[in-house]
Amino acid sequence: MITEQESTVLVGDEGDEQMSNLSSNTAMRDVIRSRYSRRSLLQGSLSAAALGFLGAGLVGCGSSSSDDTPPGGDNGNGNGGANGNGEIEAPVLLGFAAIPVSDADTVVVPEGYSVRAILPMGEPIAGSYPSYALDNSGEEQGMQMGSHHDGMHFFPIEGEHPYEGSSAEGFIVMNHEYVEPRFMHTAAIGQALSRSNVPVLNEDNERDADQVLKELNGHGVSIVRMREEERGHWVVVADDRNRRVTGLTPMEISGPVRGTDFVKTRFSPTGTMTRGTLNNCAHGVTPWNTYLAAEENWAGYFRNSTAADRDALPREQSRYGVRHAGQTSRYLWDQANEDPDLHQQRFARFDVGATGDSALEDYRNEPNGFGWMVEIDPFDETHTPVKRTALGRFAHEGVVFANVEEGKPVVCYSGDDAQNEYIYKFVSAQPYYADTAGGHLLDTGTLYVARFNEDGSGEWLPLIYGMAPLNDANGFRSQADVLVNTRLAADALGATKMDRPEWGAVNPLTGSVYFTLTNNTSRTDDNTDAANPRAQSRWGHIIRWDEANGNAAGTRFEWDIFILAGPTDDSAFNGEALTDEQIFNSPDGLWFDKEARLWIQTDISEGVMNSGDWAQFGNNQMLACDPINKVLRRFLTGPLGQEITGVVTTPDQRTMFVNVQHPGATTTPADFAEGDINSRFPDYDNAIYPRSATLVITKDDGGVIGS
Repeated sequence: MITEQESTVLVGDEGDEQMSNLSSNTAMRDVIRSRYSRRSLLQGSLSAAALGFLGAGLVGCGSSSSDDTPPGGDNGNGNGGANGNGEIEAPVLLGFAAIPVSDADTVVVPEGYSVRAILPMGEPIAGSYPSYALDNSGEEQGMQMGSHHDGMHFFPIEGEHPYEGSSAEGFIVMNHEYVEPRFMHTAAIGQALSRSNVPVLNEDNERDADQVLKELNGHGVSIVRMREEERGHWVVVADDRNRRVTGLTPMEISGPVRGTDFVKTRFSPTGTMTRGTLNNCAHGVTPWNTYLAAEENWAGYFRNSTAADRDALPREQSRYGVRHAGQTSRYLWDQANEDPDLHQQRFARFDVGATGDSALEDYRNEPNGFGWMVEIDPFDETHTPVKRTALGRFAHEGVVFANVEEGKPVVCYSGDDAQNEYIYKFVSAQPYYADTAGGHLLDTGTLYVARFNEDGSGEWLPLIYGMAPLNDANGFRSQADVLVNTRLAADALGATKMDRPEWGAVNPLTGSVYFTLTNNTSRTDDNTDAANPRAQSRWGHIIRWDEANGNAAGTRFEWDIFILAGPTDDSAFNGEALTDEQIFNSPDGLWFDKEARLWIQTDISEGVMNSGDWAQFGNNQMLACDPINKVLRRFLTGPLGQEITGVVTTPDQRTMFVNVQHPGATTTPADFAEGDINSRFPDYDNAIYPRSATLVITKDDGGVIGS
C-alpha cells in the first residue's frame, strides 16, 4: 500500500564494520569543543557566532558566509529570501506542505504528489528474464534486480551527458548494498533468523552452494533500460545492455596498485584483475557519463583462517576489520559445499588465510582487491568494470565530483563510512577537457585527507609516498602501499576523526560541499560540551565547507556545521531548533538537484527504529532543504524497517526515483519463524516477503519535484 498524504547504523548493528581506528588523532567533537567553549556560550559572548555555527550562518575565520544565504532568510516555515527592504533576493525552491512523521507500513508523500513502486528485488531485467519466486536459483538471481537497493543514477538514453537528454527513457543504474538471507531462501522458512543470519548449515557445517551463489548475485549493480509509457508508469525495456554486475564479475585493477604484489592472487598472478564488487552503498557519476560504485563495508565478508587473532592479521586486513580465525565471516561464504577447485575457487577465496607457499597459491591478497571505487560504463555491455585505486582503499560510502571546468583538474570527494574515520579528496594530475575526458583521469593524481582546524579553517593533507611520515621509516614502501593502507596513512598524517562520513553533495550553483555525518556511538559523556553536547552522537549532523578562493584543487578550506540533526529540544538549523515538521536523525543520503534543492535521507538503525528515544522520528524519511532561504521540510516517509536511500530525477526534474532498502528488517527472529513479517512492501501480499524497490514520484500537476 503506497499512499499520498491523507541505516545508519549504531554500534552493534549486524553486518556493519567494526570500529578499527585506534589512532589518537583529534576527534571532530574535540575540534568543535575547542572552537566554542561551554563557558563562552553560556556567558553569551559568542552567542551570535555560535548560533551561526550550530545552524547555518557562519563560516570560520571571520569571513562572510558563502552558504548562499541572502539577508533575511527564514528558518523553514516561511517563504524567506527577503532583504532588509523586503525584496525577494532568491527564488523559493520548496512549494509543498511538510508531512508528519509516520510509523505505518506505507510510503507517504505530500498532497499533490503520486508515488508508485518499480524494480523490486527479483524483477527480471536481463538474460532469459526469469520471473521472481522465492525458490529462484542462484543463476536466475544473476538475471534479476539485486537486493537492498542503494545509490543510483538515471542516465538519459542518448548516452551523451549524465544530466541532459531524454526524461522519458534511459538506463537506471543502481547499487545493491547487501542481502538478507532469510528473505531469499525457502530453506529459511520457519527458522528463527535475524536479518544477517544464514539458513542452517548442513551436517558437515557447510553452506549450500546455490544459496551462496544467489547471495553473491544479489550483490553488485543493476543496469536496466527503462521507459515511461505514461506519466509515472515506467517499464523495463529489453536491451542487450541490460545486465548485472555482481560479486563474481571479473574486474580490472587500474592505477598505482595495479600489478603490485599487494593484489597478486591465485586468480590473477599478475595483479591486474579481481572478481566482483561487494557492499555497494552510495555511488558517483563522472563528468564523462560513467557510473562509480562504492565498496563500503566489505571487510567482514572475509575470514583469515590462519590468523589466530586480530594481532596476527596483516595490517592491510586488521585496520579494515577482516575477520580472524576466532570469528566467522559475514555470510559464511568461505564454508560453501562446493569443490574448491571448481570455478577458480569462487567461494573458497573468502578464506584469506596464508594457506599456500606464496600469495600465488592462495587468496591472502583477496581483500586488497576490495575497498575501491568501481567504474562501469552503462552504455557498453562489453566494458570490464575497473577498480580505480588512486582514489584510495577504505569503506567508500560514495564519491561526489566538484563542478568541472575545462583545463582544470578533476576533483572528487569521498567519505570513509565507519566510526572515527576520515573525509578524502582526489585531484587529478591531468586537466579535464570534455572532448577527451575518461576514466584515465582517475588513475593519476593526488589523494588528500581532511584536517578540520578549530578556527573554522581546514587543510587537505597529501597522501604521497616519500613525504614524511609516509616513508620507509614508518612502514610505507611505495605509493601502492600508501593507497592499499589509506587509513593507516591518514592516521599518520593526523587527519580529523569524523562521526561516520557518509554521502557528499556539491551545490551545483556555488560549489559548496556538504557531507552527512550519521552518528558515532563511541562518543562518551566526558566528551560533551555546549557546541557538541550530545553523548554518543545519536542524531548526527551535516557539515559543509568551501574551498579557499573557490579553488577546488587547493589545499585549504573553510567549514561550518549546516544542521545538527535531532529532536526539537536537541537540534539546530539556521540558529533555531528543528520543528516537528523538520526533525530527523542519522542523515545518510544526500543529493542536490540542478536548482540546488538539497535532498536529505535518513538511516535510523534497525536496532532502535520506532523504539525509545527514536520513536519520535518514526520510519526513515527524506527531507528537502532550500539552503538559500533556509527552508527545511519533510517530503517522504517510508514503510516499516527500511532505509530511504538513493535519489535522482530525470533531466526535466518532473520524475524522481528514490530507493527503499531492506523493508521488514526490524522483524524479530521469533516473528520470522512464525511468518509474522512486519512489512509487506511493495507487494502487500502475505505470500511474498518484503523486497527493496524503487519509488517513482511525480507531481500531479506535472511540475518540478519539490517546487
